[in-house]
Amino acid sequence: MGVNETSLFHVDDFDITEIRKTLNEVYEALEERGYNPVNQIVGYLISGDLGYISSHKEARKKMKQIDRAYFVEVLLKEFCKNN
Repeated sequence: MGVNETSLFHVDDFDITEIRKTLNEVYEALEERGYNPVNQIVGYLISGDLGYISSHKEARKKMKQIDRAYFVEVLLKEFCKNN
């Protein structure tokens, strides 16, 4: 691919459903442990450091199974769709 070409990135509908489910489960697990889920998830998505995600209810394992770029794509789609 040349320097002047745009790379394409796409998550299909099945992945979106699975990613939404994972984010909700991780959010709830972090909340149960007393963390601010938004701050923790953002910290992970920006840094890639799974230390931001608790292992409670296998939240860390769930986040690790999905590429961070997919989470970002789904979050952007959800945000833009609702605004």
